[in-house]
Amino acid sequence: MNRPNTLPRQGAEPPLWSIATAAAVIILTPMVLFSLAPEGPIREGDTVFSTGAHKVSLNRPDQHRQAGYDSTCLLDPKDPMIVLQTPAEGSAEDFLAQVQGKNAIEWPFCPPQAELLIKRYQVTQQPSLLQDLRDGLFRLLKRV
Repeated sequence: MNRPNTLPRQGAEPPLWSIATAAAVIILTPMVLFSLAPEGPIREGDTVFSTGAHKVSLNRPDQHRQAGYDSTCLLDPKDPMIVLQTPAEGSAEDFLAQVQGKNAIEWPFCPPQAELLIKRYQVTQQPSLLQDLRDGLFRLLKRV
């Protein structure tokens, strides 16, 4: 009896790299599209993020004088804030926002729940995913 040679079948198992690529595309596409979407008008109740380290005015400086604040504080980059009041459409006035996501006072940074007078260029409506990825890769490669 002659038995045929049994060679392992080529391509019988699913290629893991193509499954991983498909999963990455499915997961990353919505995040990339969200970060590239244009910003709309800022409305009351929106969450906004600081675009950098900005010196901003406290709306009620008397409430924070005992903690060492005069009339200004420093925003951390990417600090989340909730918009409390917006200026009239097309106005260049400041809008009122409240600091979120902090629970400890760290002078000179803005205290928790402080109401701030913010200019439009100091905030963005969405964190920059691509900038965050670039910064993370830069830090990772800098360690190596």
